[in-house]
Amino acid sequence: MPSFDVICEANMVEIRNALDQANKEITNRFDFKGSDSRIELKDKAMTAFADDDFKLSQVRDVLLSKLAKRNVDVRFLDSGSIEKISGDKVKQVITVRHGVPQDAAKKIVKLLKDAKLKVSGSIQGDAVRVAGAKRDDLQTAIGLIKQEINDLPLAVDNFRD
Repeated sequence: MPSFDVICEANMVEIRNALDQANKEITNRFDFKGSDSRIELKDKAMTAFADDDFKLSQVRDVLLSKLAKRNVDVRFLDSGSIEKISGDKVKQVITVRHGVPQDAAKKIVKLLKDAKLKVSGSIQGDAVRVAGAKRDDLQTAIGLIKQEINDLPLAVDNFRD
């Protein structure tokens, strides 16, 4: 039975490269001279540090531009709240989404059922497996999912006959 998986997974190598480039630009820029502005990456969470809110927004802009140049979708990033640390310094945790969130997976399965296509969707951990009898039905389902779900950078993986 033909099937495919709907996944939401960022290329961590490109994210790490963009982060290194952003840190290099931050250390070389004149408006950041003498400040403790930087971005650190641990597992799937980046932490941006800066001296004040304005510099933090500048750090985020540099990071987003480097990610865009490396073709990493910024919808993978989920920005947390800005926290004050010692003195005027601030930090912000930016997490990298990995896997389809549970509510989005339920939305995809419901979308496929409501479309009355001859496919079935099932949630498999952090992915959604879509199976059907015909390959054409699966391709129609891929088009429908990409058209309706815009808030997540979804990809299709493991298309099998």
